[in-house]
Order: sequence, then structure tokens, then C-alpha cells
Amino acid sequence: MNQLETQSVQESKLEKKQFYKAVFALVLPMALQNLINVAVTSADVIMLGQVGETALSASSLAGQVQFIMTLFFFGLTSGAAVLTAQYWGKKDIRTIEKIIGITLRFSLIVSVAFTLAVWIFPEPIMRIFTPDPAVIAEGADYLRIVGISYITMSFTIIYLNIMRSVERVVVSTVVYLISLVANIIFNSIFIFGLLGAPAMGIRGAALGTTLARLIELVIVLFYAYRMNRDVRFRFSELLVHDKLLFRDFLRYSIPVTLNELMWGLGTSMNAVVIGHLGSSVVAANSVAQVTRQLATVIAFGIANAAAILIGKAIGENNNPKASRYAHRFVVLTLIAGVCGALVILLVRPFIMTGMNVSEEARSYLSMMMFVMSYFVIGQAYNTTMVVGIFRAGGDTKFGLALDVSTMWGGSILLGAICAFVFHWSVPAVYMVLMSDEIIKIPFTTWRYRSRKWLRNVTR
Repeated sequence: MNQLETQSVQESKLEKKQFYKAVFALVLPMALQNLINVAVTSADVIMLGQVGETALSASSLAGQVQFIMTLFFFGLTSGAAVLTAQYWGKKDIRTIEKIIGITLRFSLIVSVAFTLAVWIFPEPIMRIFTPDPAVIAEGADYLRIVGISYITMSFTIIYLNIMRSVERVVVSTVVYLISLVANIIFNSIFIFGLLGAPAMGIRGAALGTTLARLIELVIVLFYAYRMNRDVRFRFSELLVHDKLLFRDFLRYSIPVTLNELMWGLGTSMNAVVIGHLGSSVVAANSVAQVTRQLATVIAFGIANAAAILIGKAIGENNNPKASRYAHRFVVLTLIAGVCGALVILLVRPFIMTGMNVSEEARSYLSMMMFVMSYFVIGQAYNTTMVVGIFRAGGDTKFGLALDVSTMWGGSILLGAICAFVFHWSVPAVYMVLMSDEIIKIPFTTWRYRSRKWLRNVTR
């Protein structure tokens, strides 16, 4: 091997070392943040599971409203991240600050609309998800209280997610860790009536969540104004006027927002189908979904890291580096997906014995966790492809087309037909409803190999 070849090998090793170091620095705090978010949900499930099956089902279904709202937020920030990650590669900080203002303008409008909806129409909203009068009543009580937290979330989620795209990820972990501790303390006090407080049940869970969200907002505002010296936030940015940048934002954020919305509405439609199969099925699914979230915390961190590092490489006009990064992220996400499947199978016996639910719900939970064990592998792979690799290069329309076709034209349609027309068994219906991530795999693989996603979208 001559000197030139030796130097090339050494440079390659150095680049790989720098890559994995950067990935670790991003994935670890983001995975921890995802784990904290799952822990918040888990705390509600565990505590309300002790109150009863009705409260657990009502909380799970009422949570679908917040889930749909956060899809708007994630769509807006994912669209913004297409631009901010690449502008971060160019070190154009002023443009990033303008993008934050534009994104927050939309998120505040969305949050106010959702808050008014759950205050004015809580019962009709709950009837979308279940016909059970007891579950509707409990869920409506939950929505009336938790609605105020939607407005605080519109700021914290947007700001912290955009900070991710400029490699400021630790602040999110700190904020959500403090929020988790606060949520557990407040939930314990208000659900069960500790320290002299009244035992409020599901209303206590809503109050605890709302107080924790207010604490998040205070911390984020302090960080934005007092600690972040790189990317500054000013409320005047909410009114920023930049025609070209606004057009770019709409071009990339609208497809992503619609993509997140169609995917989320599809997930909520699954909840609607499951909600009409009985409260025991709903209770089992709420637990199964928490285990799925637990098993994908690292995979989702990898997907977000892919969007940041690949987008930054493209912004630097280094497409060969972006391609190498993409290949490495594919390998990493497959490993993470398999590990997630093993986690579900390992925790299954402990969860089966720890929940205070009926024997019927327990039998459904056993089946659902086996389905989740292979579901998470497909979800890890597809998320890194669509949310990470493709969006990093501005390829935002493919994910929208993929979710509309495979979910709405595939798993949801067939699942509803199997449930309400053919009256198949609950396990069979559930497997059909959870088939979308498997159907997506050949399409995402084809798109990745086409390299159509590799584009610089900065001006």
C-alpha cells in the first residue's frame, strides 16, 4: 500500500470515528428524551390502571386529541428542520431565527384551535373514539382540564425540536426529565389524593399533566432568553416578513405536516376501530402501544440524528458524505429495530402480571405484544428512511404518498372491513391494522436506492 492509499485509509477511519461520535452525541440524549416521553405516558397508564379499566381507556382515547395536535407540531418542525439543518451547515444563523418565528406563528394558531375544540365539544369528540357512555364522560372531564396545556406545548415542542436540528439536543432532555419528575409527583398527589389533596382520578391525571407542561414552558423561555447565545429567539420573529423564506417553508413543511397528519389520523383511526371492539381491547392496546414506544426510543433517535447530520452534510455541498452517512444510518436502525423487538418480548411477562385489567384484556395484550415485536422492526427502518434520510434532502412528498397509500388504502381500510363487515376475531383484525409498516418496506427501500432524495434546498 503506497503513501497515498495509506493516507486515504486513515482519513476514512477518522471520518467514521467522527461520524459515530456525532451520532452518539445526538442519539443518546434524544433516545433518553424519547424514553422520558414514554415514561410520562407509562406513568399515566400505570397509575390510571390502578384506578380502573374505564379511566385507563378514557385517558388513552382522550390522549388521541393531543396526539393529533402534536402531529401538526411535528410536521411543522420537521418541515422547518429540512431548512434549518441545511442552513446550519451553511452557518446562516439569521435565517434559522426567522424560520423559528414562522413555525411558531403556525403552531400557536393550531394550539388555540384545539384548546377551544376540547373546551366546547369534549363529549362529541370522545364519541368519535368510543360509544361507551362511561368512557365518554371520563374522557370529557380529562379534556376540559388538559386543554390549557396545548397552548404551552405549541411553544416548547416547536422550539426544542428546532434546537435539535442545530445540534442543541441536551436542553430537550433536561426539560423533559424535569417535566417527568413533576408529572409523576403531581399525578400521584391528584389521582390518589395524597398530601391532603382530593382523590380526583382521571381529572387528577389531567391536572398533573397540565402543571408539568407549564413548568416546561418556564424552563424553555428561560433557556431561550438567558442561555442560548447561538440561535436567539425574539417574539418579534413571530411577525417576520421574508417572502422567499416563507415560500420555502410552505414548500417543505406543508407536505411533511400533511404526512404527519395522515399518519397520525391513520393511527387514531386504528384507535377508533379498536375502540368499537370493546373497552378491554382498548385497555390492552394502550399498554401495547406504550411498550412499542419504549422499544423504539433509540430507533427514533437514530432517525432524528440522520435528518440532522445528513441535512448538514448536504448544506455543506458534500453529497458523497451524505450518501455514506445514509448507508450507516440504515445499518444502525436495523440493529435498533431488532433490539427493540427483543425488549418487547423480554418485558412481556412482567407487564402481563403487573396490570390490573380483566382476563379478557390480558389475553388480548399477550397477542398484541407479539404483533408489536415484529412491527417495531419495520417502523424503525421506515422512520429512519422517511423522517431521517429523505427529509434531510428535502424529499418531503414521498412520505405523504406512502402513508396515504399503505395506511388509508391498505391496513386501515382492510382492518375496518375485517372488523365491521366480516366480523373477524380481535387478533386477526389487530394484525391487519398493524400491517402498514411491513407493507412500506419495499417502497422505502426503492426510494432510498433511487437517490432522488439527495438535494440541496438552501438559497
